[in-house]
Amino acid sequence: MPAPKTPIRRADTHAWIVTGPLIVIGLLMALPGLVFAPSHPITENFLYAPVLLLFAILSTHMQLRLDVRRQVLAIGMNDVPILLALYYLPPALVIVIRIIASLTWNFFNVRPGPHKIVFNAASHFAGVAAATLVVFTAHIGSAEEPRTWLVLALAILANNIVTLAAVAGVMALVQGVAHLPQFLRTALPGFAVMGVGIVLGLVMLLTLQASPWASLFLIFIAIVLVLGNRAYARFLRQHKSLMEMYGLTRDIASTNHDGTLPDVLLGRVRALLVADSASLWLPPQGRHQEVLLSARFDYPGLLDAAPTPDLFRELAMRTGRTIAVGPHVGDAELRTALQEASVKDIVVVPLRSGGVTIGTLEVAGRLGERIAFGKDDVQLIETLAAHTGVAVENSRLVDRLQFDANHDALTGLANRRRMLEALGEAMSGRGPREVVAVLLFDVVALRQVNDSLGHAAGDKVLVEVARRLRALAPQGALVARVGDDEFAIELRTASSDAAATVADTLRQGLRDPMVIDSLTIDIDTYVGVSIYPEHGTEPEELLQRAHVATHVAKSRGIVQVFNAGLQSRAVRRVGLAADLRTALAGGELEVYFQPKVALTDRRLVGVECLARWEHPVHGQVAPPDFVAVAEHTGQLGRLNGVVLREGIRRAREWADAGRPLVVAVNLSVRTLGDSDLPLQISELLDEHGVPADRLILEIAEDEGLLAGGRALSTLTRLRDLGVRLSVDDFGAGRSSFADLSRLPVQEVKIDRTFVQGMATSPSDLAIVRTIVDMARNFGLDVVAEGVESELTLGLLEDMRCDMGQGFLFSRPLPYERFESWLQVQTAEDSAEAPAGEVRWLRAVP
Repeated sequence: MPAPKTPIRRADTHAWIVTGPLIVIGLLMALPGLVFAPSHPITENFLYAPVLLLFAILSTHMQLRLDVRRQVLAIGMNDVPILLALYYLPPALVIVIRIIASLTWNFFNVRPGPHKIVFNAASHFAGVAAATLVVFTAHIGSAEEPRTWLVLALAILANNIVTLAAVAGVMALVQGVAHLPQFLRTALPGFAVMGVGIVLGLVMLLTLQASPWASLFLIFIAIVLVLGNRAYARFLRQHKSLMEMYGLTRDIASTNHDGTLPDVLLGRVRALLVADSASLWLPPQGRHQEVLLSARFDYPGLLDAAPTPDLFRELAMRTGRTIAVGPHVGDAELRTALQEASVKDIVVVPLRSGGVTIGTLEVAGRLGERIAFGKDDVQLIETLAAHTGVAVENSRLVDRLQFDANHDALTGLANRRRMLEALGEAMSGRGPREVVAVLLFDVVALRQVNDSLGHAAGDKVLVEVARRLRALAPQGALVARVGDDEFAIELRTASSDAAATVADTLRQGLRDPMVIDSLTIDIDTYVGVSIYPEHGTEPEELLQRAHVATHVAKSRGIVQVFNAGLQSRAVRRVGLAADLRTALAGGELEVYFQPKVALTDRRLVGVECLARWEHPVHGQVAPPDFVAVAEHTGQLGRLNGVVLREGIRRAREWADAGRPLVVAVNLSVRTLGDSDLPLQISELLDEHGVPADRLILEIAEDEGLLAGGRALSTLTRLRDLGVRLSVDDFGAGRSSFADLSRLPVQEVKIDRTFVQGMATSPSDLAIVRTIVDMARNFGLDVVAEGVESELTLGLLEDMRCDMGQGFLFSRPLPYERFESWLQVQTAEDSAEAPAGEVRWLRAVP
């Protein structure tokens, strides 16, 4: 990428190259009027000279200022006294009055260097000399003659053209010809204002012709105009500042945290403060790198450098106060440093967020020689800095939330969501001779490490595995943690054989011994490989095929590439049918419990009962797998009976211990087709002496449920029995509250995908908010599944959601671990709080 072109910029002392010729040209144009003493309508009225001199000095405060880079073109009321002087006074006095007025303005307002003072005087001298030459050549007559009006108008026009040409010449010399088009576009509209000045001058001339005492009236008018002009200019500046502030705030809000904040901010700040540059500096913080960006007047984009020394922004960062330095403002040491950097003036304001300084916002080099940054400018940039600090911190917060939503908190790797997104991107952007490979690593015996050394040691193992995979993975590959002990790598390669070779190399690198808490641990992994497009056309499908290959790799001890001959998920379910029957008969299925917490007071109100099956060969079998097997093999009733009996029995035990908890059990829609189900549940409740309202039956949102029929009849009988009914995973299907109005349910459980995404996705947040509001209007309780962060919890509390369930409170736990968890949560004096109240909510790994 080529470096940005540096604009031409010569020293201001080069103005002498233009000043000399200007003086010579002015002398040549003034010579005829001075030497040949042309006739003048009124040459005796020398008393007009001091009055017109005073008027000329005052009129310099009534100019229309056009600030262009570091040059200023002033067009306006100063034409009026020049027009009067051209009529009443000889050329020599006209020239003297113009030069004295110019020098007086420079001395009291700007005080530039000597070379600029001489240039200003020379340009005004040449301009008024051109005007006297026009008057000399045309021989003006009486003030009442239109010909005199035309001559005086031409003289003022010549004066302004010569002055404009002089400024354009010095700008082309010092700053380059590239700035001339913009200068001329800005300056030429001023000739319309010049016409107003000519008309006003002629009106004053005719007034003076009527009575010389009218000069006093004209002086009074001039003073009033000066004061009115200043007040109006101040009003315009304030109005412009307010409009710019509004526009800046609106533009910052419209960036939507898409990374364009510096572009919008710096460009508007530079224009608003009429500065040569505006810079934003954010020192490195956490994973955020240092940012130093600058918008320059003479460069269309942003530069990664600032024109001022680091001393000023570091001083503002350290002291937390605004640093303003200019020709007559600030410490001598700072002024010296600014002069050495060839910067006229600077204002550096610290950016704050929550009382902490997070960076600086600065403007440097006020454009135009007549003014430097003043108190109003400092207050304005401090106001802008307050908005900027909030915007920057919000942008970082959104970035941090997005990062957290796509990365694993323990290892810092991409999570399952990010892996699926990356797979989709890789599939759509692969080359014609490339395949997209998924390598899935399952860490062996991690559970044994957790049981023998503790979960802290297990976490260290996972972190070390993540570090090694990141270091060993090919360049451009994405490493992600997609499960408790599963890691996946997405990469583009030439073939499935090449992918298997990479997987084997990585597996060998992971087998090196690890030292955890002074103990040497040997870790191995099983690796499965799937390939796009050979093994799947969707990211989820590709990852699932890698899972299948990994399961096969466990039994073979090799890197396994997926193929159609491997045991598919459906085939595996059929193989599990006989094993499930044995497990149900032998009591091998275990019921886990996950807390449900009231969000209003963080009180434990119930548990959800979840079946878990540890297969002696296949390991942990996913609930959807064995539930599907039970449905298709007629064992669903026995499975439901195991979970219902265990949940109701535990409810009785908790009630006897003074901790009455509501238990929730999942039922499929197919179960509702059993007309004996209400009777079975009634007998179980009576057997253990548990009130019916202590049981909640959760039915997954399904088209069969909404179709009514036998399912609706069973639900009605269960409701009449006193059992509470809940619609599970609401929002994931096609049902609406209008459909639910036909069902005898008392509770809605929001699908976890919306709850987990609400902190980073505005659409998910809107869905959750809508469900909560509508459920409240229908008189239904609302449970949010998948609560995994304090931010999500806070949003749900703001919505007044009734209950929450998720890893933030606890994972599903076996009974013994759940009892331990419950005792820890209720460790406070039971006399001070109701039984079952959760004082502190701790996540259980």
